[in-house]
Amino acid sequence: MRANVAPREAARLEALQNYRILDTDAESSYDAITYLAAQLCDVPIALISLVDAERQWFKSKLGVDVSETSRDVSFCAHAILGEQTLVVRDAREDERFRDNPLVCSEPNIVFYMGVPLSTPEGAKIGTLCVIDRQPRELSASQVHSLEVLAHQVVLQLELKRVSDQLAAALERINVMEELIPICSYCKGIRNDKGYWQSVEAFIKSHDNVEFSHGVCNACMARFFPDVEPLTPGELAGDGPES
Repeated sequence: MRANVAPREAARLEALQNYRILDTDAESSYDAITYLAAQLCDVPIALISLVDAERQWFKSKLGVDVSETSRDVSFCAHAILGEQTLVVRDAREDERFRDNPLVCSEPNIVFYMGVPLSTPEGAKIGTLCVIDRQPRELSASQVHSLEVLAHQVVLQLELKRVSDQLAAALERINVMEELIPICSYCKGIRNDKGYWQSVEAFIKSHDNVEFSHGVCNACMARFFPDVEPLTPGELAGDGPES
């Protein structure tokens, strides 16, 4: 049975894309987490699964060879619908999964437990899950340990996101520290390809910013002497003083 679409699916997918993690190479920091998850729960399979629009992709995998499966057959697509850890003791007896090809054939899933990977904003982007080919019962300590490890996965993703932002910011600073040719008349800026751009176009090409336009008080006094300049409070939207 295909899982329902997660609440606020568009925002969830945007949160996943913002990490820029899909289809990246294996990393030891994530592989260490799946290894620990499998050891703690004494299971042959552990995955860090990220649920994309039409697939689930494994950032880290232990015990399986495939890197992704269709979302249609994904257990994790069900797990991200709730706030709590999803436990399926015997998928062969669960109407949601008993006809699932992942149950009826390789990897022959019987037991599944998936902890949702929840971003700081609450988006469920995937799971840390453990799988066995026989029914199981995990202790409260094992469940809690898996939930702690899932939190570590999110911390790793957040660290990567912040690191990427810092790297981009440093690159922008390096660009701005270079000698920038500016036209003495129109104040246009010549880019590194020799073309002239407006200041707005140049900055937008190096950062994701939007502009609103106004007239500063000095230019108001020069070009519009009959118009009284706005006070700082009025510029902030407080309106004229009474």
